[in-house]
Amino acid sequence: MPIPPYVAHLRTMVGHDLLWLPGCTAVVLRERGDGCSGPEVLLVRRSDNGEWTPVGGIVDPGEDPHVAAVREVLEETCVVAEVERLVWVSAEAEVRYPNGDRAQYLDHTFRCRWVSGEPRPGEDEATEVGWFGMDDLPPMQQRFLDRIARALEGPAGVRLGR
Repeated sequence: MPIPPYVAHLRTMVGHDLLWLPGCTAVVLRERGDGCSGPEVLLVRRSDNGEWTPVGGIVDPGEDPHVAAVREVLEETCVVAEVERLVWVSAEAEVRYPNGDRAQYLDHTFRCRWVSGEPRPGEDEATEVGWFGMDDLPPMQQRFLDRIARALEGPAGVRLGR
């Protein structure tokens, strides 16, 4: 995964110390086209660890989190999506990267709808991209399953915290 230039610049000043960074997760949904009921969710297989996840990324300085979510979907999957609503805000656990960098993310999870485009890996952040029915999700971390479940709930308020 490429490091955003501003994070690389911060690293020149703080080394491997903990960085607090805004992040976003886009749970992109579309109605199934195969006659089955229920939506499909857009997932990516990450190139850094091989895990399946919803689309996610770091919010750039001055960028609104919902704008970052749409940008990340387009960059990583070549799909155009539109944010429907914010569904969850949470402070994630600290991450330690193989190079020793430490980061912690304030994640903004958005329910998004597919607008156009057929998924394919965009940049080098994903090796595979695809639509999955809720009954056919690949193995993934519980926190991502929870975000998908939250996005599927009715228009309740935003969930705060883990």
